[in-house]
Amino acid sequence: MTYLIAEPCVDLKDRTCVDVCPVDCIYEGARKLYINPAECIECGACEPECPVEAIVIEQQATDEEAVHLADNAAFFYDVLPGREQPIGDPGGANVLGPVDADTPLVADLPPRSS
Repeated sequence: MTYLIAEPCVDLKDRTCVDVCPVDCIYEGARKLYINPAECIECGACEPECPVEAIVIEQQATDEEAVHLADNAAFFYDVLPGREQPIGDPGGANVLGPVDADTPLVADLPPRSS
């Protein structure tokens, strides 16, 4: 089991979840934040901090949210547009820094108006 970040985070990237994550497993893409499934310790600290309730634990995800489980993993293990290799498990978001790319699922979503 792991936590995932679903569509409500797209174009928001509030980052309060990043501030409370004790293992630095929440990474920043161009339009959305992603939780690394191999680095997440499932502590749940991030979930109550999300202002749009985009963070859910895998077994409680609705069908609409569940698609983001594979998408969060794809951010790390698939080659993203404009990159030559997968991000993998770098050992913390601060090590990698922001990534100017998203998964195709997120990149293809229409921009969210403010």
